[in-house]
Amino acid sequence: MTIASLNDCRHWVFDMDGTLTVGVHDFKLIRRELGVPEGSDILEHLESLPDEQRRASHAWLMDHERELAGRSTPAEGAVALIRELCARDYRLGILTRNARELAHITLEVIGLTECFDREDVLGREDASPKPHPDGLEHFIRRWGVAPSEVVMVGDSPLDMQCGRAAGTRTVLVNAPENTCPTQTDHHLKDCHALRAALFHT
Repeated sequence: MTIASLNDCRHWVFDMDGTLTVGVHDFKLIRRELGVPEGSDILEHLESLPDEQRRASHAWLMDHERELAGRSTPAEGAVALIRELCARDYRLGILTRNARELAHITLEVIGLTECFDREDVLGREDASPKPHPDGLEHFIRRWGVAPSEVVMVGDSPLDMQCGRAAGTRTVLVNAPENTCPTQTDHHLKDCHALRAALFHT
């Protein structure tokens, strides 16, 4: 499958942190502060906690991530890619393991709010976290398209696994190594390279 084949897909879903923005999460710090064992999924671990501890942990995480969102910086080529797709009337969505509120803050900070319908920004409270395909399946239903007409763009194996499970195309960016080749249709250096490959700019 060539990168040019993606020009037939006009419905694109993006991960946020590390894909449209420079990744700044210190997961070791988060694990240490919240007592998450190494190797455990942070969100799954928090959901397994007793009610009071779960609420306190989520509150700490929200405060921490809100501060990070407020100083977000766009990843290489991300703003130009999104604005190009938007100008060409592509339908765009966000699927993040972050909270929806923080995704909206991030989009505002990097200047891309107008490119996304508010209802097309899904956070961890809206769908089962990636790699579960729940979020992508929501977009497929909402947009009334076949899975093969949707592209999932992300920077991690979780994004690629999510896309493959939902039956969408998958594009990996901002990852020096492709550690999940069977789930990845295309691997490009960054969003600048993806835009250049799509539109020959």
